Amino acid sequence: MTFRQKLLVLAIVPLIVVTVCVTLFLTWQSTRLAQSNIDAFQENMLKSKEAEIANLTSVALSAIQSIYDQASPTDELAKSRVAQILASLDYGKDGYFFVYDYDGNNVVHPRQLFRHGKNWLELVDSDGDRVISELIRTARDGGGLHQYKWQKPSTGATADKISYVLALPKWNWILGTGVYLDDVYAQTKAANVAMQERTRESFAIVALVAVPAVLVVFSTCLYVTFDERKMADGLLKKLTQRVIDTQETERSRLARELHDGISQELLGVRFAMELAGRRTTDATADLKSAIDESVKALSNTIREIRSISHDLRPRALDDMGLTAAIKNLAEKFAARTGVELSLDMQQFIDDLVPPARTAIFRVAQEALNNVERHSKATRLQIKLWTAKGRARMEISDNGRGLGSRPSGQAEGLGLQNMRERVAHFGGLMIIDSGDDGTNLLVMLPKSAGGDPSLIGKAA
Repeated sequence: MTFRQKLLVLAIVPLIVVTVCVTLFLTWQSTRLAQSNIDAFQENMLKSKEAEIANLTSVALSAIQSIYDQASPTDELAKSRVAQILASLDYGKDGYFFVYDYDGNNVVHPRQLFRHGKNWLELVDSDGDRVISELIRTARDGGGLHQYKWQKPSTGATADKISYVLALPKWNWILGTGVYLDDVYAQTKAANVAMQERTRESFAIVALVAVPAVLVVFSTCLYVTFDERKMADGLLKKLTQRVIDTQETERSRLARELHDGISQELLGVRFAMELAGRRTTDATADLKSAIDESVKALSNTIREIRSISHDLRPRALDDMGLTAAIKNLAEKFAARTGVELSLDMQQFIDDLVPPARTAIFRVAQEALNNVERHSKATRLQIKLWTAKGRARMEISDNGRGLGSRPSGQAEGLGLQNMRERVAHFGGLMIIDSGDDGTNLLVMLPKSAGGDPSLIGKAA
């Protein structure tokens, strides 16, 4: 990953994680709060139902209290009158009072007459609850509530029911009434559905608020970061170019010193030794041979110095321009390596600023060095041209490509320097390398041929 990609990942991922975590936490909290409210609502409704059936049972007891108090344990007439009164005290579609004796025999059940006079002590609901037995036990223990499943008279469906029962111990009876809880559960379910809808709406609202806010913060931070990085890159490029300019200046100075100073001094020494050799015709053969060898060594040294001087700063680049300098460089390369050379520079207009001209030459110089050292090419083609005011250079060979480099080996310093030189002028260097050779293309913008102050800006 590039530095920019890493920066984007490091900036985006934490924001996304924080936004998602906050949104999920708020949603969880709101859901938990809503569920707590629903549970409280359901509990309050159940308590209300429990209080309601307890009051209804007290009302029914009041209606029969005078008869019950005056009757004896065996007063069948009183029992009959009480049963009639209780059977008539129904309310709503599914509200009624029921009476069982302690043995489980039904005495009053106005909505399910088939139960009258039969024993239901062993009746078990779908949950395994012995309904009548538990109601009798609850009543005999002092009265209270019991929840079970029972057939709903209005629909015939089985539903949850809660009943309040109390004992009439004189007659060994239990009296009770109950309410079905399906309406409570229906309201709770509706509340749950509404809660889920509100939760989704809340999530959407949070997302609509949080996402733009995060994007604004992210964009601001990213803008500041990239602006700072752009400034740093600009300063780094200026520093890099100053280093390159300083190197080129020093190269030029050394080249002049070698060519105009040391080289001339050595030439003078060589001429003096040649003159001494001509004047020692009568000298011994050994002396004449020593002088000839010294002259030959001096000649080699002078050639080496001139070669170093040319490599440091070719005079042709300053005296005759980029085309002549590259031609001279390529011809020396071909003569040294025996590579078949093809040059095409007729379409080139040399209007580059001196730093850009030097950059193109150094790229060509490094490319030829790489071909000589690594590619084992037999053919080399150099093309230099100008397209719509933009300088272009293409160097192609038929040697081994960059793919032959050992796996994992990073790009060499020479290639990096080449890229930096081109990038300083806002240009682009593209390398296409394969088994059939390598093609290097350098493209400079118009600004490289105009005002030096525009260098590095879009053309």
